Amino acid sequence: MQHDDSVAANALPPTPWHALAAQDIYARLQTTSDGLAPDEVATRQRQYGRNLLPTKPPPKLWLVILHQFTNSLIYILLIAGLVALAIGDFKDAAFIFGVVILNAIIGTYQEWRAEQNAYALQSLLEIRSRVRRRGEVLTVSAEDLVPGDIVLFESGDKVAADVRLVQVSNLGVDEALLTGESMPITKSVAPLGETTPVSDRTNMVFAGSLVVTGRGTGVVVETGTRTEVGRIAQSLIEVSSAKPPLLVRMEQFSHQVGIIILACSCLLGVVSVFQGLPVREVFLVMVGLAVAAIPEGLPVALTVALSIATARMANRKVIARRLVAVESLGSCTVIASDKTGTLTLNEQTAQVLVLPDGQRFEATGQGYCGEGGVVLADGRPLTEAQREALRRLGRAALLCNEGALTRTAEGWRHSGDAMDVALLALGHKLGLTPETERKNHPLLEEVPFESERRYAAVAYRSGDHIQVAVKGAVEVVAGFCQTRLAANGERPLDLNHVVQQSDALAAEGYRVLAIAHGTVAAAGDALPDLTQVKGLTLVGLVGFIDPLRPEVKAAVAQARRAGVKVLMITGDHPLTALAIARDLGLAQSKEETVAGKELAGLTGEQLRQWLDAHPQVRVFARVTPDQKLAIVDALVARGEIVAVTGDGVNDAPALNRANIGVAMGSGTDVAKEAAQIIITDDNFASIVAGIEEGRYAYANIRKVTWFLISTGAASLILIGGTVALALPMPLSAVQWLWLNLVTNGIQDVALAFEAGEEGAMRQPPRDPKEGIFDRRMITRVLLGGVTMAVLCFGLWVYLMNSGVEVNSARNILLAFFVLIQFFYVLTCRSETASAFSISWRRNPVLIGGALTALSIHLLSMNWSVTQAVLRLEPLSLDKWFGLAALATIVFIVMETYKRWQRMSQERALAQETPTTA
Repeated sequence: MQHDDSVAANALPPTPWHALAAQDIYARLQTTSDGLAPDEVATRQRQYGRNLLPTKPPPKLWLVILHQFTNSLIYILLIAGLVALAIGDFKDAAFIFGVVILNAIIGTYQEWRAEQNAYALQSLLEIRSRVRRRGEVLTVSAEDLVPGDIVLFESGDKVAADVRLVQVSNLGVDEALLTGESMPITKSVAPLGETTPVSDRTNMVFAGSLVVTGRGTGVVVETGTRTEVGRIAQSLIEVSSAKPPLLVRMEQFSHQVGIIILACSCLLGVVSVFQGLPVREVFLVMVGLAVAAIPEGLPVALTVALSIATARMANRKVIARRLVAVESLGSCTVIASDKTGTLTLNEQTAQVLVLPDGQRFEATGQGYCGEGGVVLADGRPLTEAQREALRRLGRAALLCNEGALTRTAEGWRHSGDAMDVALLALGHKLGLTPETERKNHPLLEEVPFESERRYAAVAYRSGDHIQVAVKGAVEVVAGFCQTRLAANGERPLDLNHVVQQSDALAAEGYRVLAIAHGTVAAAGDALPDLTQVKGLTLVGLVGFIDPLRPEVKAAVAQARRAGVKVLMITGDHPLTALAIARDLGLAQSKEETVAGKELAGLTGEQLRQWLDAHPQVRVFARVTPDQKLAIVDALVARGEIVAVTGDGVNDAPALNRANIGVAMGSGTDVAKEAAQIIITDDNFASIVAGIEEGRYAYANIRKVTWFLISTGAASLILIGGTVALALPMPLSAVQWLWLNLVTNGIQDVALAFEAGEEGAMRQPPRDPKEGIFDRRMITRVLLGGVTMAVLCFGLWVYLMNSGVEVNSARNILLAFFVLIQFFYVLTCRSETASAFSISWRRNPVLIGGALTALSIHLLSMNWSVTQAVLRLEPLSLDKWFGLAALATIVFIVMETYKRWQRMSQERALAQETPTTA
């Protein structure tokens, strides 16, 4: 959907709506409590545009195709192809352009499919709103709302615009997707200070939030891009994403390859000129060198490696919207995670119960379901007296409750306030059934929870008596109580002791409710005034928390073992965030937590310096979306590869800015559009699985690069040696292309299918500044390339000195090169492990590919068409055996080197490990 651009020109100036009284808002928006007239609505729709957010549809197919050509290696290949055309070498040009087109087809297919999958996740349901227009209540499309409309809310409604409330009745709104606050916000109507932050504007409801309880009426004050959600969505268009690490490394690598090839081509061109070769022959030598040295198969193999990883990730419920996003996630050094709905279930759970005498109990099970039980905190079994005390607490909680929780064939269904639903789940765990309790204790009167009162109460019949149950804030409920429940009956209430118990739970991150009950009258007496009731008995305190997802703790531990720093960035309260962080093993003390107000006013450079000075901080609480974006900016500026996770609108700017944004599949459309990766099952553990697959993908890219650059280096050295000695070119340009694209090309693509090696998640992340062509890669490339070049050059010199005709000698050398590549690709399956220790079953595609490449070349030597094009002829069996024996030398050299490396590492490790007597 696209927002009408005319809105900006006619929109209202920024106004602190939360600071205005209701009458001022009516006057400012020229509306009344009866709403707008239809003709005025039409006028305002033309003036302000439709109530839509700026969203990005899937990219056009031609843009996806064009994206495949934005690669430095592709540029080099295109230049080589154009030079080949210029000198009339059409066969070489056709092969080169064929590679470029093949790479574009594969990449386009993968990215187009991933984008369509991601776009399909977006909600297609139309939001409708109830409005009052000229005194009549209508149901209209949310797109038709305009400033000045009077909107009516009730439980279950989704808010479609920013609304200033003018009337509320027990109105509770879930704003987790905007503010990160895990608890519904109780709304009011009184004006607030102008500087009140969005998360504390209790007289406003915002687009994208959900009404959980109660009813309310308000005036639409902002629509479209002027809503809080709209501003965030608009900012995504203006904020650029950090460049994926693979693109950075490949750009560096391509630049290095280009410089080397250019320098070598110029050098050989100069030498050829001094040797008296005609200009056309000089160009042929330079094109031949470029074709031989440039890894034509690398773009295709890289695309295939990422495509394979993308498919493997999709099987693990992870959709990568860009191929490079796979490797980016594997490169991350920091995961900056949202809390609510990502690390936690976003379902309040009554987890701790404290009786007035100090006995503490814990409820098992999580979320909005009645499965689980209640046990003593120290694990001891419950006594019958304890069971009865807990049942009294649970019964009062069930009766003083407006929620619903029922078991169905599909699972547990719930509605109502989060706290009420959590108390219903607790009742089930205590063996109580809400329906049975309400049937046995008919309700007579109730007072719903209001933010001004901070409690809810019900009167009900229990046998021959009228009893009252109350729940609410500790200090309010305690004011109704005269006694407390004790093991041996009821005892006088010690208010200070109760407050200390409540403060202790709050310090652990729990939200605390007190529950009380008592008999207030006989069955025939008049009903009591529930706002004035006294003499009740406090039966206990209940601590609520949004619990961790079951798999998250292990996933965070695995990420940390892999050297990935995990940070929690949330809009929730610091104590609540710290409690969750403790459960995760992420942080243990307040020194590891910082609140957003402590970072307020810091510039980007100051924030970077603050992060450098406080490396122990793992939890950022009460942060605004702008602060979250600034934190991600600072981390990226420090050189970190940052993966940001989240599901809410408030997460979207940071998701867009990070190196890799990871959105939950059930999250908002804005978040998913900003992300590069979408977790379809909302499982945080899938992020860690994605890191693992990303590391596997990068390892395979390194293996393919090692294989291709080594053979390219061998070709470069071989051509340089022959030119230096004024020998005939060892292979024709077409033969180089055949070697690189057919035999070599099959094997490098097959190498990309290699399964992951053990220990990938026990290694620290790669240094973000480390390129693909690091010291280890250079050593292996030089050793492999020089070994192959020496063997090939030696054979070429031998053939020339033996008087073998040039075409026949090239035929033998080409066959030898094919055999060398066959043995060399086997050793490239691992940078460290012996080829003999790797099961053939781990990559049957490679074994089949290597044998296929060898078979194709054998067939080409016996087929008249390829014999004519490539100047090939069959070889005798004894020559094949001799060449194969010579080719195994490269395998022996590389495996010996890897064995020496392993022994050196073992010796170094033994020296570092302290000896014990």
